[in-house]
Amino acid sequence: MQKMKSQDFTTTILVERTPEEVYKTILNVRAWWSGLFDEKFEGASEKTGDEFSFRAGGGVHHTKQKLVELIPGKKLVWLVTDASLSFVRKKDEWKGTKMCFEIFRQEDKTKIVFTHAGLVPEFDCYDTCAPVWTQYIHERLAEALRSGVTVVDSPKTTLS
Repeated sequence: MQKMKSQDFTTTILVERTPEEVYKTILNVRAWWSGLFDEKFEGASEKTGDEFSFRAGGGVHHTKQKLVELIPGKKLVWLVTDASLSFVRKKDEWKGTKMCFEIFRQEDKTKIVFTHAGLVPEFDCYDTCAPVWTQYIHERLAEALRSGVTVVDSPKTTLS
């Protein structure tokens, strides 16, 4: 019997924004990685080396991310440097995983491919985390892009 290769969680959306607008909105994590579970943030998410912590569900989920790769208009990568997920056996199973956003122009739209590299079906949290990531990307990020939020850490600023 052949063993199946683990698949990192991936989801894709297509939006009517430019790659530059998408890139700026993704950098503004407070504008889209929020609104579902009383999320709280500390730190910055604007340039390579910036670190921020994310807490949700009253501390049920707590992670610290470091921005490790930025290619304006094309790619963003966060490395999870610390994790505490109280709803699974291995509380730090996100530690060392990466959240990757790849941005592609596709005709008059922009395609966003989100991959949580290391978040695989073998993880305890996969069955909970994968649908929540889908909700953040397909609902919250898509809404932030529709509403025109792009300025880092300033959700009130919109595109004209």
